[in-house]
Amino acid sequence: MQGLKASYLRLRRVLRQGFFRPQTITFLPALLLAGYWFGGEGVILIAALLFPVLAIMGGLFDSHGATRRDGATDLLLREDFLDLLGEAIPRAEAQNWTTACFVLEIDDWQTLMERVGKTAAETVLRRTGERIESAMRGADFAARLDGPRFAVGLDPVRRIDLDTALGIAERLQGTAGQAVSIDATSVHVSVSVGFCLNTRAPKRTAEGLLGAAEVAADEARTNGPGGTRAYSREMQAQISARHALVDDLLSAFTEGQIKPWFQPQISTDTGRITGMEALARWLHPERGMIAPGDFLPAIEQAGLMEKLGEVMLHRSCAALKAWDRAGVEVPTVGVNFSAAELRNPKLGDRVKWELDRFDLAPERITVEVLESVVAESDDDTITRNIANLATMGCPVDLDDFGTGHASISSIRRFAVSRLKIDRSFVMRVHEDREQQKLVSAILLMAEQLDLDTLAEGVESIGEHAMLAQLGCGHIQGFGLARPMPFEDTVSWIEKHNAKIVETPILKGIGRD
Repeated sequence: MQGLKASYLRLRRVLRQGFFRPQTITFLPALLLAGYWFGGEGVILIAALLFPVLAIMGGLFDSHGATRRDGATDLLLREDFLDLLGEAIPRAEAQNWTTACFVLEIDDWQTLMERVGKTAAETVLRRTGERIESAMRGADFAARLDGPRFAVGLDPVRRIDLDTALGIAERLQGTAGQAVSIDATSVHVSVSVGFCLNTRAPKRTAEGLLGAAEVAADEARTNGPGGTRAYSREMQAQISARHALVDDLLSAFTEGQIKPWFQPQISTDTGRITGMEALARWLHPERGMIAPGDFLPAIEQAGLMEKLGEVMLHRSCAALKAWDRAGVEVPTVGVNFSAAELRNPKLGDRVKWELDRFDLAPERITVEVLESVVAESDDDTITRNIANLATMGCPVDLDDFGTGHASISSIRRFAVSRLKIDRSFVMRVHEDREQQKLVSAILLMAEQLDLDTLAEGVESIGEHAMLAQLGCGHIQGFGLARPMPFEDTVSWIEKHNAKIVETPILKGIGRD
């Protein structure tokens, strides 16, 4: 019975994908006229009898005579998709062949809807569904799941390994992630993909295979945008742990468990402290210190990035005031601003309010923005917010420079004052000639643009010395100091300043 139902669904899908498409039905009168011309009234009579039956099988009409649609797309419903997947799995196993399930999700869907509006977002959804269908083989099948999520099932083939499946995922991702033209403008989307082979699914059922692909898609989205992940058994445990973290987040904020730790930044000329970077840390009362890579995705998943930003800004301002009272000099604190915060039109007012509350000058807070946000952003609110903060007097650091493909024009547009050279360029710079050339090129460009520079992730005396020699203005990293709670900062600063007094600082070789 199950096989008969699946066969019916496959026939219905073929009819809908082929004959019962709007562009095909447009030619129906011409087809009937041609049939009458060549075959007489008998052809018209047969067509009149068969058309309603085929139309119902093709899903053109439901039992109430209404047009059958799956939301904004023309794809299968989840239940029908599971029926076809449930038929494909035993057929693949009987022949020792392979099938697979792919789940695709449009990244940052809520943000996209807010930016372009509901009508345009529905157009994006429909076009994405059409493109996914166009990238499939004729016997494969696709469905619209919840929200901006789609599923693709592969008709069994002789052999699929992980590399082959990854290639299919990349093809689906590339096709679905193309820009969509709406009202003479292009809406750029990215798509994250998770997939699972039937041979790797935790359960050899349709629900088990689709569920595994959805778990992989969740993991891909967490590592996105544009992430791709294959299902592994470890993922389920990781996601369960992350969901548990989400449940703990609200109490963590309320009880002050999440707070900034501070990592010093020093001048390569004088050795003096030129600032601190505020880095989020979570000391859980039961689990101990939770790694940022574990809890930051959970915060983003829970939609609490703005809440985190409020906590980091407030506590950074409080730390600056406390250092001033203690008589130690910390010129500025770098606070990371997420894309979610930068999309808030009232961000400038919030920063100004905190500065006024602690009676601090704007230059005491440095705005740190990821290069990827600057490079990929066409959001006017983000541009306006960063420009307003710069106009207010807050320095702007472009974080992870070299990884996000920011153009010179975007550096100017966002009023960047300092480039933070990514750790990947700093590693073993004292030993690797190619690394030295890359860093030198960045420093030369910064000099021509009248920008300051800071190297991140400095871990050795050799890296420190080479960066000073090449002309990098500032450094931070484990080789200087690890991030520390506020309570440890004053003693560290005093010890560091004492070393500067005791030991003369040598300027970098070749400086002006």
